[in-house]
Amino acid sequence: MNRKLSVVEIFNSIQGEGDNVGKSATFIRLSGCNKNCSYCDTVWETGTEMTLDEIKAEIDKYTTRFLIWTGGEPTLQLDNEVLDYFQGCYHAIETNGTNPVPSGINYISCSPKVGAELLRKNFQHLDEIRFPVIKGDAIPSIDTLPKANNYFLSPVFTGEAKKCPEINFENLNYCLEIIQSDPRWRLSVQLHKLLNVQ
Repeated sequence: MNRKLSVVEIFNSIQGEGDNVGKSATFIRLSGCNKNCSYCDTVWETGTEMTLDEIKAEIDKYTTRFLIWTGGEPTLQLDNEVLDYFQGCYHAIETNGTNPVPSGINYISCSPKVGAELLRKNFQHLDEIRFPVIKGDAIPSIDTLPKANNYFLSPVFTGEAKKCPEINFENLNYCLEIIQSDPRWRLSVQLHKLLNVQ
């Protein structure tokens, strides 16, 4: 198919966070984002135009059929036409919650960068909500959020986020305090960073 997407990178690794932690997955990082978070740990500004055939050829180098569409913000490019092309794959998405996701997505992981009202408008149900947390952040009550199978708090690492991340124990301890006050929250630490894998 001649349809093209702007792709930053395609690679196989383990999912390092959330409920699918430790699972082998192929990540398709799409370029572009409608947010510019200071702690963002990915390069999403520019990408290479690739046809779906070229993307499939990269994906087929790996045995896993678990695809994670990420970014940047993948909903700026991803739609059901693209997902339908990759038949036989299990599609997960990592989104900031600003847009609804295509109906062909099997697993939605939302790291919200918008308020609870817009989240409820865009999603009736999520597989996981995963908040990146810096000490002092106002974390909304779970009762105000869309229904989800999992509610995670993820302490933001410090250091140069894209090159030498380090655990920030103030952020970690702040997450633990919130979890102790409401055990519906769970901790999600970015395992791939601790293990120094992509």
